[in-house]
Amino acid sequence: MGPALLLFGLLTDSFVAALVGLLGARRRIGFGWAFFLSVLFTPLVGLIVCLLSDKLPVGQRNWGCLGSILAVITIALFVFLGLLMVGAIVL
Repeated sequence: MGPALLLFGLLTDSFVAALVGLLGARRRIGFGWAFFLSVLFTPLVGLIVCLLSDKLPVGQRNWGCLGSILAVITIALFVFLGLLMVGAIVL
């Protein structure tokens, strides 16, 4: 498998995991745990666990501190991979 395909897979997986995390923010599981499970296993497993979790009342969200930490790590990963793709970082 070429490095471009691997990079595309990592970016896609991270993006879909972030979407599952956003869905989890409106449920008891919260953004952080939904995102973590999506990254650890697959976004499909994270989505199933998220949908099995109870909904929060309308207008309420559960981000948690884990959500903030994972969001910063994900943004840093996107920046690093973006710079790596354009060749700005030489390993």
